[in-house]
Amino acid sequence: MDTTTLISLHGGHSGQYCSHAKDLLEDIIQQYIELGFKTVGITEHAPPINDHFLYPDEKNLHLTAADLYKRFEDYIKNLGTLKKKYASKIRIFVGMETETYTGYVDHITKLISRFQPDYIVGSVHHVDDICFDYSKKDYDKAVLMCGSIDRMYEKYFDQQHEMIKALKPFVVGHFDLIRIYDDHYKKRLLLPGIHEKIMRNLTLIKSLNLVMDFNLRPLSRGETEPYITSSILKTAKKLGIPAVPGDDSHGVKQAGNHVDKAIQILKANGFGTKWPEPRLLT
Repeated sequence: MDTTTLISLHGGHSGQYCSHAKDLLEDIIQQYIELGFKTVGITEHAPPINDHFLYPDEKNLHLTAADLYKRFEDYIKNLGTLKKKYASKIRIFVGMETETYTGYVDHITKLISRFQPDYIVGSVHHVDDICFDYSKKDYDKAVLMCGSIDRMYEKYFDQQHEMIKALKPFVVGHFDLIRIYDDHYKKRLLLPGIHEKIMRNLTLIKSLNLVMDFNLRPLSRGETEPYITSSILKTAKKLGIPAVPGDDSHGVKQAGNHVDKAIQILKANGFGTKWPEPRLLT
């Protein structure tokens, strides 16, 4: 494969700046270079708005929202330095991955204004302020609070729609993450009430000229297909929405994983590999 096509626009989480990741950020960047990547976007998680939205691993380490804000400051500064240091070998884009919960719009807007990232990945990890993707236990709790799994899907895509309108993220992160612990997601995504919301969101993505994250994290867990599932991928192609690989890596060993397979899938579905250049749209 022509290594000039290798890219990831969602990943590069490191143990320095993410409590559920491993390794040094510089070591991860060196791994991308070793693999032949010419372009990579590093998209560390945005710090939470308050202590209520800390992840379990952060709570276990007795961290606070203030601690994570300082850590994010360090991330932006260090990545800017690494971007310059390795400019002759790889093009690095400084990014951040958003959260979507009460108060997130003002919070993320202030972070963008303060830190001026090259672009953002717009992600939804919460439904009704409940984090659903950290564990099966959390997922089941969210289902219970929503009343049914179908209703949780609907709320997820409603919140995603609001986030896309409000933040206009260059990359829409793992579009169908809501399926993470659902063995029946392929059929559920086609249910009329859910499918209608998916089409609405895809239409908005197209109208704003955004990019779909072809997220490879599921493959690293031994699952059969990335986010997005094949039916949504085909619809995105029909609508003319670009899709770009994202390894969603959380350490050196995951950096670049499955990107070659992702490119093969995208090509087989008619997508090009002239990747759009990340930019800040908000």
